[in-house]
Amino acid sequence: MSEAQALTPIDTHAHLPMAGGSGRFAPFTQFMRQPAVQRALPAVATTTAIGIAALAYFMTATPPQTQLFSGLEDADKAAVADALQTAGIGHRVDPATGALTVDSDKLHQARIALAGQGLPKAQPNGDSLIASLPMGSSRAIEGQTLRSAREADLSRTIETIDAVKGARVHIAAAEPSLFVREDKPATASVMLTLQNGRNLTEGQVQAIRFLVASSVPGMAAEQVSVIDQRGALLSDGASNADMKMFQLQTQIEDRFRRALDTLLGPMLGAGNYTVEVHADVDMSESQATRESFPENDRALTSEQISRQVNGETTTPAVGIPGALSNQPPQATLITDKAPVPVQPGTGSAATTQSAENSARAYEVGREISVTHQPQGRLRRVSVAVALNQGKKALTQADMTKIDNLVKGAVGYDETRGDIVAISQRPFVKIEEAAAPAFYDQNWFMPLIKQAGAILAALLAFLFIGRPLIRSAKQRAAERAEQAAELEQSLLAATDARPRRVPGPSANGEITLEMIEAAPSYEARANLVRAFVRQDSARAALVVRQLMQEGAHG
Repeated sequence: MSEAQALTPIDTHAHLPMAGGSGRFAPFTQFMRQPAVQRALPAVATTTAIGIAALAYFMTATPPQTQLFSGLEDADKAAVADALQTAGIGHRVDPATGALTVDSDKLHQARIALAGQGLPKAQPNGDSLIASLPMGSSRAIEGQTLRSAREADLSRTIETIDAVKGARVHIAAAEPSLFVREDKPATASVMLTLQNGRNLTEGQVQAIRFLVASSVPGMAAEQVSVIDQRGALLSDGASNADMKMFQLQTQIEDRFRRALDTLLGPMLGAGNYTVEVHADVDMSESQATRESFPENDRALTSEQISRQVNGETTTPAVGIPGALSNQPPQATLITDKAPVPVQPGTGSAATTQSAENSARAYEVGREISVTHQPQGRLRRVSVAVALNQGKKALTQADMTKIDNLVKGAVGYDETRGDIVAISQRPFVKIEEAAAPAFYDQNWFMPLIKQAGAILAALLAFLFIGRPLIRSAKQRAAERAEQAAELEQSLLAATDARPRRVPGPSANGEITLEMIEAAPSYEARANLVRAFVRQDSARAALVVRQLMQEGAHG
């Protein structure tokens, strides 16, 4: 076959460039048919599928949120939300806590934008107040500024407690007086905003009072009042006493209830009985002192007797001593006659007057008793026990035994007025509350988003990546088949030629692989020229094949 015959097909397909030039996607098609692009198509398809899956995941996934500021008032939250919306920064309000949150990657950007607008309008600290004090201020302004700085520092210190969301401290201190009697102690009030569902214990309230009192000279802890956002006075002693009484009553009832559960649980089984205990606790404290004097409890400690006799005349003793001389005197005879004066020497006695005084001292017995009744005395216990009546009811003997066991467990005292009531009734089966639907669970929406992202990735791979890979493999197989056919036709043409034109290349025969592997356009052009000079017939076949591929495309 001559060179003219080999070039004949080129003339017959002279209309192909016109058809190829009329197509809009001809350049793109020619670019996609390049060998380097064909080899890179599988990697490009895989990367595209992964990119689409990642894009779908990030578009459906919720970015992590971070709380912007803690302890903001509602007015500050509204101002901050308006500023963020103006700045184009997305924000959210947590429906549970009401906290204002933004995306984690935009946290510092949001804070910088808010700081430029002076938000949030939080209470300044003491250092900033003192630093802003102007020169030449009066004594009154200076004292008020120092008081405000102290209040601000105390507020920030109290806010560090976990249960405290916000704190405001107000200090009232009178001007010092020259008269000691007119000095009034400083007082303070603390307003606390507690976290949702949190309370302060009595110890924490006392610690806040001592903290404020220790920070102000001349202030006692009793002069500090603490209230919460609901207006409840936390520093009230009466309320603390009531809380102690309630806690003590609860502890006693819990102790009795645990004792009954331990006793009745192994006998009746869990769920076959219920126990309720009420303890009447006397929290009053009394103290009495009594002093008594027993009626018959006395003793003679001293006795003093004195006698006085006036005009005493005694008759000298006469007669013979003996039994006859110790006779009682004769009876006195009272007559209306005047007394006969006794003559001296006659031996008769005259009328006398006598007086006797006695003083006795007795020690009387005395008894002093002191009675002290402490707090927390148990006045009465009431116990109610409900038993589940199964298929076979308990007999009266069994009920009596259970009654005795309950009385023994709670320390039943009839004189104290304790009550124990035991009843047997069938229990009603309480149906468990229906669990919320699965689509209302917290894990459902994130799972749907993740499953959607994975499904989008699979669909992208199946409908985009896999067809591209299959098309690339098919084109590679077609190119291999065309190359094999071309090689066979070249071999046939070479065998038919009487002689082969030697190529100008000094390194040997130029092949198509060498042309495709050329590093630059200029090198490829030089190799093509050498290839045409080396074997013009084979070059004509290659050109014809390329034109046919362009016509089919």
